[in-house]
Amino acid sequence: MPTYDYKCANCEHQWEEFQSITAKPLRKCPECGKLKAKRMIGPGAGIIFKGSGFYETDYRSSSYNKGAAADKKASESSSKSESGSKSSDKSSKSDSGSSSKKSSD
Repeated sequence: MPTYDYKCANCEHQWEEFQSITAKPLRKCPECGKLKAKRMIGPGAGIIFKGSGFYETDYRSSSYNKGAAADKKASESSSKSESGSKSSDKSSKSDSGSSSKKSSD
């Protein structure tokens, strides 16, 4: 149930009221008793999740999850092939460097 803000047009008194969404707006001011109360339009509180385990990505669509899984597999396979070629480049450089040192001795 939301909390609504009210303001009296007669005495300028402001207050909050915890009401059902289907409840009719209050008209009577609790301070002056006149029927000049108006419900204020506010920004709202939004949804508050309490507890652990709530993440914005928990409720993604199935098509998004399938695409994300495909992207992850593609990036993993490309990173493995790149790391393999980098290690072979390093070993060939170290071999050529060691052979040049041996020939200079």
